[in-house]
Amino acid sequence: MRAALWLLGHSIKRVRNMVVAIGLLLAAFQVVLILVARSIQSSGGFEQLSAIIPPFARELMGPAMAGIMSFGGIVCLGYFDVSVIGALVGMAIALATIPAAEMEIGFIDLILARPLARHWVVTRTAIVSILATVLMVGLMMAGTGAGLHFLAPRKAEWPSFHLVLALAGNLGMLMLAWSGVAMAAGTASRRRGVAGAIVGFLALAAFLLDYVGRLWEPAEKIAWLSPFRYFNAFDLVMGNPLPSKNMFVLGGIWVVGSIVAYVVFSRRDI
Repeated sequence: MRAALWLLGHSIKRVRNMVVAIGLLLAAFQVVLILVARSIQSSGGFEQLSAIIPPFARELMGPAMAGIMSFGGIVCLGYFDVSVIGALVGMAIALATIPAAEMEIGFIDLILARPLARHWVVTRTAIVSILATVLMVGLMMAGTGAGLHFLAPRKAEWPSFHLVLALAGNLGMLMLAWSGVAMAAGTASRRRGVAGAIVGFLALAAFLLDYVGRLWEPAEKIAWLSPFRYFNAFDLVMGNPLPSKNMFVLGGIWVVGSIVAYVVFSRRDI
């Protein structure tokens, strides 16, 4: 058990600065969004913003447009902004492919030279991924809460805590889903770059499939294959509850990916 704790501690030390830095950056981004929303609210610009939105964007977002073009909608934008999602999914992939990096540089030989069962390499990776996900999403929520408390106008309608929690939880589960996929690829590959490139390509293809599926009916028939299909922030902003199906599917992807990682790593030749 001591060897397993040493491995976990070593991995956390290696990634903690990067994870905390990205989490703080996203928290700061939430604060900036609140400043932007306050400025728009003070100038009465939300009505003007709604008027200049192109028709195709209105059709894509549908009734969610009214919810997004509001103080609360701007505040919540960071939880479903494409750049934020891309950064978090990329971070999830990087953390979950740690085993491939250790095999590439030969560090895995030092790890397994200790009295340590093989499964701890995958278990360690899963724990690091979970802790990093909770920390980054938690810092985003902390940034939102602090920004609203200190910077929001008195008359502004805040997004509810339940809405922010639902958005953050759904985003966190999306990260874990891709962590599961990346763990499976990371334990099957000897090079981190190869594993990361494969999962990154799959993530991009899945994102585009979900995007096209929302605009083109024929693609809708296979869009359910994309994990991004189960992260629909627009519905949450409109006031709809978080579907339990979304969380179960994303959690299922993580579980299946983890199982595959355990099986592959236990059987492969290091």
